[in-house]
Amino acid sequence: MTIGRARTTLAQVFYQRCFYLFVAMLALIMAMLLLEPTPRGRIMLNGGNLLVVIAAVAAIGRTQLSFVIALLLATPALVFQLLAIDGSDSRFLLHSWMFGAALYAATIGYLLRYVFQHDVMTADKLYGAAAAYLMLGALWAYLYAMANHIQPGSFAFGGAVISPPIGDLLYFSFTVLTSTGFGDAVPVQRYARGLCVLEQLVGGLFLAILIARLAGVYPPRREDSGT
Repeated sequence: MTIGRARTTLAQVFYQRCFYLFVAMLALIMAMLLLEPTPRGRIMLNGGNLLVVIAAVAAIGRTQLSFVIALLLATPALVFQLLAIDGSDSRFLLHSWMFGAALYAATIGYLLRYVFQHDVMTADKLYGAAAAYLMLGALWAYLYAMANHIQPGSFAFGGAVISPPIGDLLYFSFTVLTSTGFGDAVPVQRYARGLCVLEQLVGGLFLAILIARLAGVYPPRREDSGT
């Protein structure tokens, strides 16, 4: 079957699946933060996002069902991103954010299911947890972009209410996720504030649950009762 062969090929190429996803996410995040929102910058971002999508499909495509779901979400996300390169139609951007957020949410769910299995903790699982954490920040950047589309002027940067590009929203997202709070970017509308609080809660719970999972891998040492 074509889908089965494609899934097997990806699994062979991306043997350490979560490691490649982690590296691709780091590269994409830095590109989103550093590149200007010009047509050339969008083309380069699409190239980086393509690598992330391929790595995400390989990481969560451990079963045929999850592989198909990842493809169904990744394909329209890439298509709408290509259509939105010139930035002339905001609807293409909105649709790319929606499918991108859905793909990231599905990937995070499958990664956490893989990481928290009652099994031996491997290096690949640790990279999976790290990749999921990075994807949380990117997911909320998409959610913030959609909130700003619904309620324009949802954010203030440097004291001015603006419609920030996705790179600025990614920067804001990670300051919220890590509870850094530099204060140079703040939500000013109801939807954005609600998403901000939710991200803080999810980020804190993620780290707490991950630490508990890692602690459970190593049982406490028993003291020798002999004399």
